[in-house]
Amino acid sequence: MIQPRFLHSIRWIALCVWALIPSPALSQVGRTEVSKVTFQGNESFPDDSLARAIVTRETECRSVVFTPFCWAGANFAIQRFYLPERDIPLDRLRLEAWYYQRGFREINVDTLTSLGEEGRATVSFIIDEGEPVIATRVDFEGSDGVTEDGLFEGLPLQPGDRLSILALNATRDTLERRLANRGYGRVNVLRRHMIPAVEPYAALVTFDIAPGSRVRYGPIMVSGNSELSEATVLNTLQFSAGDLYSRDEVQQGQGRLFGLDIIRSASVTSDFQSDPDSVIPIAVNVVEGDAYRVRYGGGWTTAECFGVEAQWAARNFFGGGRLLQVRGRAANLLTPQLQDVLCPQGGTEEFGELTGTISLDFVQPWIFSTRNSFNTALFIERQSLPDVFIREAVGVELALTRLIGPQTSFTLSYRPELARLDAAEVLFCTNLLVCSPEDVSILQDANWLAPIGFSLNRNLANNILNPSRGYSVVLEVEHASRWTGSNFRYDRAIAEGTLYSGLGRPGVFAARIRGGWVGAGAFEALLQTPGTFDLVHPQKR
Repeated sequence: MIQPRFLHSIRWIALCVWALIPSPALSQVGRTEVSKVTFQGNESFPDDSLARAIVTRETECRSVVFTPFCWAGANFAIQRFYLPERDIPLDRLRLEAWYYQRGFREINVDTLTSLGEEGRATVSFIIDEGEPVIATRVDFEGSDGVTEDGLFEGLPLQPGDRLSILALNATRDTLERRLANRGYGRVNVLRRHMIPAVEPYAALVTFDIAPGSRVRYGPIMVSGNSELSEATVLNTLQFSAGDLYSRDEVQQGQGRLFGLDIIRSASVTSDFQSDPDSVIPIAVNVVEGDAYRVRYGGGWTTAECFGVEAQWAARNFFGGGRLLQVRGRAANLLTPQLQDVLCPQGGTEEFGELTGTISLDFVQPWIFSTRNSFNTALFIERQSLPDVFIREAVGVELALTRLIGPQTSFTLSYRPELARLDAAEVLFCTNLLVCSPEDVSILQDANWLAPIGFSLNRNLANNILNPSRGYSVVLEVEHASRWTGSNFRYDRAIAEGTLYSGLGRPGVFAARIRGGWVGAGAFEALLQTPGTFDLVHPQKR
């Protein structure tokens, strides 16, 4: 009798074999698969840019991860595309419109479809770009009364560029944004261009600027708040009635409202239809979440056996949007009892005892200025790595953060902690080169580690959760010595940069580079020991 387990294995093997076998029969009978899409005659733009402008696509691998399977012809790894006969003429028009928007008024596109073997086809787009129209002159009218430095610098459209409709619109939007951020809240910019009949490849571009009068914020009306006071909402915005109007400042104020933990959603809108025209009233609407929040969870791992964690937060502690949070985590639960059954990698004896963290966090959204925020945390923790080390620590962390620009912050921090490291002597000897039993005993005792730090964070990615373009930069510097209250002396610097670039429909290219430097210093308790040398605390290596 065949065992059910054996039948299950046979089914699984058959499924894998079927997935790896190339199957033309699965190519949807009666449809022509597109094996390749080519572009000919495109001298000004690369193929990948043109491919994003059309609907016709060629069969491709679903992901770079599946490349070996695609080479083997595995169906599950290949995304097949078929010949859209009705869309090919439309794709020709799409390409012509795409070129026209970028200054090529004589563009002409033809198509050629070549049928190959096994019902596969190659689609070619034959392009005759023609001569582009050049913006030989760019003028600005109506700006005589505007004396703003840098207003016309670095605009998307410059004399000598192709007459791109996209660049025309971007230039108009840039002028409106710059003026709206300098008090001209009701600015209106119109664009026009003329192509002389005697010079069909030269365009005269003019931007008509109607800045209007400078305006200030009018009354700021707050609605939807119940736990938060109106003063808290207004302070978070960082602008007030009577200040010079700025469009970006309004958008940034909305983003800062989301920084309050109790806020679920928020909107900040400007009323441009109000009278008089010298002020713009602002309407702020917020939707609050629960004033108190409790979260908890648990899990199991072979190394730490059972673990639990819990969190309680008061999200408007004594008003002002302050946050008070208590967090706790415990691990190694039931490790001695279940080590042979469920937790084979758990520690024994003292390494199998309870580990975890308890912390009390407090956040003051603003201090001394609405651009400053203050964070503090008290913590006590016990960590262990089976048969390697046990670390116990208690300490406090203080951090003062100031916004110094859009998406740019500077933080000054101080983190003193009293820590005890219980580890085998061989660990100190191999990693810290401290081998004397007396010196090892000194390092195993409770010692102060108290670094002061500076950090700069700039994040210009277009999306926090799923960025497709932009960049972020982080710079961190730490110093610890006797004057900071530390038994260890060291200097450390870390720099990290991340770049995001869209690849069109397939995905996003992301690159990150991170580098650092650490300088060792003397350990105060070992200064009197002959033959001692500089060392770096294990946490900062």
